[in-house]
Amino acid sequence: MEHNLPANVREYQELAKKALPKMHYDNINGGAEDDYTLRENIAAYGRIMLRPRALVDGCCNLHSSWLNAHFRGGSHSSAAAACNTIMVLSFGSSYKIEEVAASCDAIRFFQLYYKRRDVSATLVRRAESLGFKAIVLTVDMPVLGRREADIRNKSYILIHKSTAIGCFSHRRQTLKQTLDPSLSWKDVEWLKSITSLPILLKGIVTAEDARKAVEVGAAGVIVSNHGGRQLDYAPPTIAALEEVVKAVAGAVPVLVDGGIRRGTDVFKALALGAKAVMVGRPVFYGLAARGEAGARHVIEMLNKGLELAMALCGCRSILEITRRHVLTEGDRIRALL
Repeated sequence: MEHNLPANVREYQELAKKALPKMHYDNINGGAEDDYTLRENIAAYGRIMLRPRALVDGCCNLHSSWLNAHFRGGSHSSAAAACNTIMVLSFGSSYKIEEVAASCDAIRFFQLYYKRRDVSATLVRRAESLGFKAIVLTVDMPVLGRREADIRNKSYILIHKSTAIGCFSHRRQTLKQTLDPSLSWKDVEWLKSITSLPILLKGIVTAEDARKAVEVGAAGVIVSNHGGRQLDYAPPTIAALEEVVKAVAGAVPVLVDGGIRRGTDVFKALALGAKAVMVGRPVFYGLAARGEAGARHVIEMLNKGLELAMALCGCRSILEITRRHVLTEGDRIRALL
């Protein structure tokens, strides 16, 4: 067993900053404009308090069956069950699909950044043939946000097949040309017409869009503000989560990403109605610092932190985590009225 491992995601972030060229680190870690939403994604979790419970059997079961309930092919193993609660958010269609498909035996979602219909159709067909179980359509990136660190560096990130960290070789203009500013709900309907795979919409932060997602037949929604990299001063995702959960009213599963750095953050998201969380930057920090072992250790720390929070809040299973286990800013304000 290795000694002197980082104790938390913040320490991995510091190691990643030292290990990566500044240009690479800036791209992974940066946000849009003033970085307000980027900072709030993390800070908003700190304003949610936990309500511990005493004298409850502390043996916790992290098994979660939501994937099996909603998507064919989910695994029943305990390791996969834990991953069903904490899922890794990839760079999406920038990856070589074949490499992602061969990388693990877990259930895989393919993240699609919408381009021309012919390009998107080709990517979807490849994802189907390689055993991906769902398509995640990124809906909050019809145009590129103003990422000032990238503007200064005159670059954007591409995935490098050997490191999964990235190399910079193209201008922002090239990335802009792959996006579609005309993306609309009609394109979601078109995507449904060309595939039998379930389609999740990633980038939903309002009740209006959540209800519309259900109307057009989305199989799930992911509360996301693109890690604070698109529209600055958009709400932090954990603050928007409960609004979206109430809007879909159980019709489809709701996931959330952005700002998750500890297992207690995962617990808070589940208490506010998320079926699972997705993490991106923490895994990238682990990869940069220690390669695959670092990425695995990050996920392990989050799972252990979740298990500890469950034990101290009296939850013996994921299903026992409820709204009663957290106290939000809104709860505190309403208590004063």
